[in-house]
Amino acid sequence: MDGGAVAGFIASLGAGVALWASNERSQTTLLLLAACILILMRGMCNMLDGMVAVSTGKASRCGELFNEVPDRLSDSVTFVGAGYALGGIPELGYIAAIAAVFTAYVRVQGCALGTPADFGGPMAKVNRMLLIVAAALYTAFAPASWQPSLAVVPNAGTFALALAMIIAGCVVTAARRLRRAAQTLEASRS
Repeated sequence: MDGGAVAGFIASLGAGVALWASNERSQTTLLLLAACILILMRGMCNMLDGMVAVSTGKASRCGELFNEVPDRLSDSVTFVGAGYALGGIPELGYIAAIAAVFTAYVRVQGCALGTPADFGGPMAKVNRMLLIVAAALYTAFAPASWQPSLAVVPNAGTFALALAMIIAGCVVTAARRLRRAAQTLEASRS
């Protein structure tokens, strides 16, 4: 397994723990800021790892495998942590993790059938992570009176809203990727 993928996973694990711990309301702002930094560090690890592999000619199919698997774990620990964060709903964290994995699965399955990799959105990995960062920053710095509350679900707030948006966006993204892959496969038959 390559170092960038491992470092990215460790950063995501730390982000998930920081998000989860933010629900204790002690050091919430500090924990949410730490989560933001760790999420951004994960992104940097992924980006640098890919750039180094391509620029040094060390990109390989095995490298792709060991990039994809830790990425799915990284998404999951971040979203589950966000589900337990202040204003989150645990069930939405788990559903968002499944939705993110399914979105990536559609892309990988298309590639396995010979279509080009489709990283399109609207809720690609970068967009999902930036939405969690935005939710963390808003929760950390917006006054309590500005925090959304869902009357139907007690204690649900910004993170619940962000996770719901991620789930809905992943459904749209997976459907779009599936449609584009099917169109490419149909076009290649003619």
